Amino acid sequence: MYSDILRHPMDAVRRKRPKKWRTNSWFLLHHNAPAHRSVLVKDFLAKNNVTTLEHPPYSPDVTAAYFSPVSRPKSAMKGRRFRVVVHISKNGMEEGTRISRNGFQHYI
Repeated sequence: MYSDILRHPMDAVRRKRPKKWRTNSWFLLHHNAPAHRSVLVKDFLAKNNVTTLEHPPYSPDVTAAYFSPVSRPKSAMKGRRFRVVVHISKNGMEEGTRISRNGFQHYI
């Protein structure tokens, strides 16, 4: 169960940041995944006095800048096999440089 998994980061905060643990001045950032929104998890967090920061909802402003420029190099390399990690990086950079300045500004 996900609430059992939450014990690991809580233990890490307790061990690594004891002052934050004692004063309860730490936050847990949660995404909008169904496991994070379940009643069991919310009850567990409330029972253990864990303050959560909800992940912001979907935003087209954020998504376009982060994901669209990456999709072109990814799609150009789709189906290709590389034996060395350096070749993946090199080919990705080459594909990324093929995006024109106007094309890149379109994504942003």
